[in-house]
Amino acid sequence: MKKTWWKEAVVYQIYPSSFMDSNNDGVGDIKGVIQKLDYLKELGIDVIWLSPVYKSPKDDNGYDISDYEDIMDEFGTMKDFDELLNEAHKRNIKILMDLVVNHSSDEHKWFIEAKKSKDNKYRDYYMWADPKDGKEPNNWGSFFGGSAWKYDEKSNQYYLHLFTKKQPDLNWESEDMRKDIYSMMKFWLDKGVDGFRMDVCNLYSKAKDMLDIDENGAEGLYMNGPRVHEYFKEMNKEVFSKYNIMTVGETPGVSPKHARDYVGEDRDELNMLFHFELMDLPNQSDKFYKKPYKLTDVKNIFMKWYNGLHNVGWNSLFMNNHDQPRMVSRFGNDKEYRVESAKMLATLIHTFSGTPYIYQGEEIGMTNVEFDNIKDYKDVETLNYYNEKIVDEEELELMKRIKITSRDNARTPMQWDKSENAGFTKATPWINVNPNYKEINVEDSLKGKNSIFYYYKDLINLRHENDVIVYGDVELICGEDENVFAYKRNLKNEEIIVILNFYNNKINFEIPAYLDIKESQIMMSNYEDKIIKNNVITLRPYEAIVYKVKNK
Repeated sequence: MKKTWWKEAVVYQIYPSSFMDSNNDGVGDIKGVIQKLDYLKELGIDVIWLSPVYKSPKDDNGYDISDYEDIMDEFGTMKDFDELLNEAHKRNIKILMDLVVNHSSDEHKWFIEAKKSKDNKYRDYYMWADPKDGKEPNNWGSFFGGSAWKYDEKSNQYYLHLFTKKQPDLNWESEDMRKDIYSMMKFWLDKGVDGFRMDVCNLYSKAKDMLDIDENGAEGLYMNGPRVHEYFKEMNKEVFSKYNIMTVGETPGVSPKHARDYVGEDRDELNMLFHFELMDLPNQSDKFYKKPYKLTDVKNIFMKWYNGLHNVGWNSLFMNNHDQPRMVSRFGNDKEYRVESAKMLATLIHTFSGTPYIYQGEEIGMTNVEFDNIKDYKDVETLNYYNEKIVDEEELELMKRIKITSRDNARTPMQWDKSENAGFTKATPWINVNPNYKEINVEDSLKGKNSIFYYYKDLINLRHENDVIVYGDVELICGEDENVFAYKRNLKNEEIIVILNFYNNKINFEIPAYLDIKESQIMMSNYEDKIIKNNVITLRPYEAIVYKVKNK
């Protein structure tokens, strides 16, 4: 598999509203990101993935775009963006923009025009359909609850919105619309942007017959639809192939078989993708129910995707983002073993096969917020869910689920220091700060040599300095073990072994006889000393060890 810069990179996601507020209006902004570039340089990351900063009415926190070639007033100006790009590049940090073109805002000039009449030039830029028996054209549902169709009285037609009513789906069948999208992409790339994270990009193509969803789900209807690969090949030819950039697709509902078509190195489509099998554990219709899972479920997902893309395409590694609960709260222990479990999970993400993604605050072990009052939540998905369920459910039980799963867990302000509002702003923040900011913040993390921050820095350096971590094969060790996730990475004559205790119990882990670690060098660990007797390692709660096997 050929070497590329984006396989070797470590990506850091910034959610601008919550990162740093430079002008004290309660909302993070682009100048705030500029102020913290040296912090990110110290961490050692290579790429910033910037969640949307385009003009937007913020019905879905910026994922509803009203002007793709301008900056949201709250975030600053295009001059600010150009300065961010320049200052990041000075520090050898690349910028990945969030490309949201499955849908626009209903306040975009295209949609405003499209609503004027059926024969308007922009009508074809969106998905319209006649009523069926006086109701919605089909039974497609919005990801945020309710029908995916909104009635337009003026034209007696419905428009499709797979997300909120203010996010009408774009019609990728329209060649003119596609040309305008490609032109917009070139606008940013010609500025010097280094690539795109592509929001729900496997939803672009919709089946023309728009049949009802049945027991087989949305596959082939609006998910991995009939022309989606045609669109990506065209996009690659018209745009991607002309620049040295990185592309990553957000692709809900994909399998490794799908993924090979999207990211296969001979396919000329995307570089890598985000799948959500791990995030969806255990798979269920209501995402707000989080039932227990087994460690073998986690291992099987990691290995399924490694094997599915091995020597074919490239994978992304993440355990949280702006749409997911905090990693240490979901997969670790955010109380007595917060530091140890945060480091253990980071070890997995940064030593497995694929490009690691860090979500802001993950590197200091930020946790879920668990607001008690629904009025403290801002996320449209959470509020829609609450309003739908409160009719039939006890509030206490409903709030328990929301506290664990709400997207707002990831969206509370970055915790910079112990001052008011965690140093994020001197104004009232747009969403409340997590009350634990006095115990968990960047200022303290930078003072403590054993902090989660410095462990991340060391992991990033380790990955940069060892090709075996980037390009090596993966071999699972003791795959049926329900307590320990262990694997070997091999590249030519280099070999490392990673051993991770996923729980808060002390475990005696017997090293298989074929692995000789007695004279191996410990490259990384989240405990200072090791307990090894013969071929048995006593692993303490959430212990992580990375061995470099001595060459024979």
